[in-house]
Amino acid sequence: MFEQHTQFSHMDQDGNVKMVDVGHKPATQRIALAEGIVDLNETTMNLLRQSALPKGDVLTCAKIAGIMAAKKTAELIPMCHPLSLSSVDVRFHIEGTSIQCLCETRTTGPTGVEMEAIVGVQAVCATIYDMCKAVQRDIVIRRVRLLRKEGGKSGVFTARELPIQE
Repeated sequence: MFEQHTQFSHMDQDGNVKMVDVGHKPATQRIALAEGIVDLNETTMNLLRQSALPKGDVLTCAKIAGIMAAKKTAELIPMCHPLSLSSVDVRFHIEGTSIQCLCETRTTGPTGVEMEAIVGVQAVCATIYDMCKAVQRDIVIRRVRLLRKEGGKSGVFTARELPIQE
C-alpha cells in the first residue's frame, strides 16, 4: 500500500522541481528487478538462436548495453540520484518468439535502484532491436515494468505474474 502525500517530494513550496534530499535516510540494501519483452518473428528468432544475425552476438551485446545504461541512469533521468551500484545482472528467457529481458540492480544506500533496473532493461530491449533490425523492422518491444523491489521504508514490492507471450 502506498502512503498518501499531501505534497510532492520533487517540488518545493513554490512548485519548482527539486531533487529529493536522501541524506538523512539510512543506507540499506536495495534490489530491483525489471523486465521488458521483445517479440521477433520466427525467421529472426531462428537466426538469433543460431548466432547467424549480421551484427553478431545479439544477447551478449544487449547484456553489455543494459549494464552500461544502468550505470548511467542518473545522467538520463533528471531527478534520479547517482548511485554506486554493487551489481547489475542482465538475464534472458526465450519462449517461442519472445525474449523476456531481465535487469537486476543492487546497491547499499539511502535510495532505491528501480530506475537503474528500468533504464537498463530498456537499453537491453533497444539493443536487441538494433542488432536484429537488418532482418526485421517490425520488432515489438513491450511491457517494460518493475517486477520486484526490496529495501527501504516501503519494503518489498512484487508485481503480479504475467505470461511472456500474449
